[in-house]
Amino acid sequence: MTRVADRFVRAEPRATAGQFVEGLLSDAERKTCWSLAERAGHTDPQAMQRLLRTAVWNPDAVRDDMREWLIEQLGHPDAVLVTDETGFLKKGVCSVGVQRQYTGTAGRIENSQVGVFLAYVTPAGRAMIDRRLYLPETTWCDQPDRLAAAGVPDDVGFATKPALARQMIADALDVGVPFGWVTGDEVYGADPGLRGDLEQREIGYVLAVGCDRRVAVNDGRTLIRVDDLADRIPTTEWQLHSCGPGAKGPREYLWAWITTATRPGEHRWLLIRRNRSTGERAFYLCWSPRPVPLHTLVRAAHPRASGRFPLEHRRTVPDRQRPSRPRPLPSPRLDRLAPPRHPGHARPGRPDHPRRPATRHRPGNHRADRRRDPPTPQRLRPHRGAPARTHPALVNLATNIPSPSPPIPLPAQTGQVTLEY
Repeated sequence: MTRVADRFVRAEPRATAGQFVEGLLSDAERKTCWSLAERAGHTDPQAMQRLLRTAVWNPDAVRDDMREWLIEQLGHPDAVLVTDETGFLKKGVCSVGVQRQYTGTAGRIENSQVGVFLAYVTPAGRAMIDRRLYLPETTWCDQPDRLAAAGVPDDVGFATKPALARQMIADALDVGVPFGWVTGDEVYGADPGLRGDLEQREIGYVLAVGCDRRVAVNDGRTLIRVDDLADRIPTTEWQLHSCGPGAKGPREYLWAWITTATRPGEHRWLLIRRNRSTGERAFYLCWSPRPVPLHTLVRAAHPRASGRFPLEHRRTVPDRQRPSRPRPLPSPRLDRLAPPRHPGHARPGRPDHPRRPATRHRPGNHRADRRRDPPTPQRLRPHRGAPARTHPALVNLATNIPSPSPPIPLPAQTGQVTLEY
């Protein structure tokens, strides 16, 4: 707190801010003003609440000081900026920007606030360096009385989530934050303004897009959907690369990249990731001011620090960060409520015959199981006289740039040969 001590006018908010930060960094399951005040030894949460509401201090200046300190510790010219949004569940309607909207914290539409964050990722570590609060247009920005009652400054207007990300990235460039790449999910990959800003300032990007996105290939002569393009890639062109360790072991995927440049000397690609077991695919639009190998794009798509991911393009959070909710009580055992011969213990099936041995119910054979389970889909076989359907070669695959990484062989069951890492 010594670095930001002069940002507080009074000593009381300065001391409370230090206790607040210590509580946020602790292992407490719930981090509210009540729990943080109890941990700090306060009799009530008024000091914590006053710090967030009426205390005189400059949060933007504190952010700038912390960002400057983080760059001194973690600064790297090839760092990756990760932009993503998250939600904060709310009960009332007075919090700034609150409305019923989709939030990844709950995985559904809930009454919540949504903030857009910018993370700084290097091999030495990762940290948040900026944030913006998203204000919905209809329920907030178009209601001046509500904005004034919530204390929103007059110069704050509506901005989309990609626009908020563009503001934070521009601020980071203006203050000299060193980084070489920007990545984000489909919300940011679909915004042409964000991609244009990064290209103009010569910052590479790897931004996710949806499967229905169309890209130009063959020097701009062919426009094709990215999922159709992935179906036409030969099996031998997929390369195995690791994205670092995960909860269930190494996160290894098959990757392919296709040149989408429309002008000579342009370095633009479509990057495709495929899950080895499920076949699930993800698509990324990539641009770089200079030629780069495939593993550099993979590293930018999944930045990691110290072997872990700071932000991923998913909407899950650890259990200890989820809001506590009442869980249903476990169902009582039936044998404690009814005698062993009670009809409730009977399994579905035909009744036992007095002259026949009891038949054991087999799942799938009973009439109810056949009604519940859908029929097994049958594989369609081509007609004997029909010619084999082949896809013409439409695209030019990106040329693999040699890299010092050793080759990694695939398992024998995939039918692959040694691929360049």
